[in-house]
Amino acid sequence: MGDQNELHRFETGEGFIAALDQSGGSTPKALRLYGIEDSEYDSEEEMFRLIHQARTRIVTSPAFTGDRILGAILFEATLDGQIDGKGFAEYLRSRGIIPFLKIDKGLEETQQDVQLMRPIPNLDQLLSRAREAGVFGTKERSVIHAAHQEGIAAVVQQQFELAREVLDAGLVPILEPEVSINAPDKQQAEEILKEEILNRLEDLGDEKVAVKITIPEIDNFYSDLIAHPKIARVVALSGGYTRQEANERLSRNHGLIASFSRALLDGLTAQQSDEEFNQTLDETIESIYRASLT
Repeated sequence: MGDQNELHRFETGEGFIAALDQSGGSTPKALRLYGIEDSEYDSEEEMFRLIHQARTRIVTSPAFTGDRILGAILFEATLDGQIDGKGFAEYLRSRGIIPFLKIDKGLEETQQDVQLMRPIPNLDQLLSRAREAGVFGTKERSVIHAAHQEGIAAVVQQQFELAREVLDAGLVPILEPEVSINAPDKQQAEEILKEEILNRLEDLGDEKVAVKITIPEIDNFYSDLIAHPKIARVVALSGGYTRQEANERLSRNHGLIASFSRALLDGLTAQQSDEEFNQTLDETIESIYRASLT
């Protein structure tokens, strides 16, 4: 497992995880929300250049430091980027922020009311590259659309199998079995999910994983995961809730911290002056930080 001092900070430190891992499928939407329309670029290379510029503007902002941000999740292509002559992960570390890498390659079609992760080609090479770049851990997402026992069991099995490979590479995995906020039986799906996770934790031996979940319907529902000795941290995605609602829900769940993407970036645009941009980001970070302290 990764550096023990950094692991201790990840387990106990204040703050939240900034999710800056928009990938190929979600990048156009992220750019539109940032005020850049599809017509303003004509290739995937140009698209990624623009999103890299947006991410760079965020992480170099005076508001974006380890005082309130515990970690940040990056997209694979971001590892190749540089800021002030430093690799992206190295730059985050220089600001006191723990770097993570999204390693999944998107989702399969829905079966049994869930979407499993697609195969990850050359995973060993990717994990080795991540370690060399200074990454501490990984994040891998699948989605649960309804309370289907067999489907959720398949999601958790795949998540733990991938986590084993990540741990063997010396990195800390964040499992992300997202329960859709639109699931008609969300609470029941969360009950099945938690049971499946708890049943697999003893297979980890002396090692630990983190879990990224949707904010639950029942407040403090994941308190037993948060307290479990095999869980390094439980973090929450915003899942499509507005930032205000996500913060309100999060603040009612003791020990749960944010790992927001859309709710973090909402309100930031390419057209803002640096002063406007930094003020908006500072206010957003402060609100998510406060909601993560409870």
